[in-house]
Amino acid sequence: MFISTHLLNMDSIEKTQDQQHPQYKRDRLSVNTLLAGEATDYNLSELARLIIRYRGFPGARDIQSDLKKVLQQWNHTEETLYEQTRKIHATGEVYRRQKSDQEDWA
Repeated sequence: MFISTHLLNMDSIEKTQDQQHPQYKRDRLSVNTLLAGEATDYNLSELARLIIRYRGFPGARDIQSDLKKVLQQWNHTEETLYEQTRKIHATGEVYRRQKSDQEDWA
């Protein structure tokens, strides 16, 4: 009985532990930039991308909280943000201006 109870407790502990996102360090820098920045087309697109990346992710609570703060600072809801970024992406220019040798699919 003790062993099965112990295993159940260990299993529930593992499920509640936060995970480290593989892009955490890069994303933390991006979020810091967003917190200090203006609602430019690029920043709005980055905000939407990061919100989608971290939605439902079991960890990086500080990033998730800060993304919500940026939404509030810029007077957006997720719905209004996505509406605006769809228009931005329709032009196809927002990421073309930002040259990068590295793709970010994670």
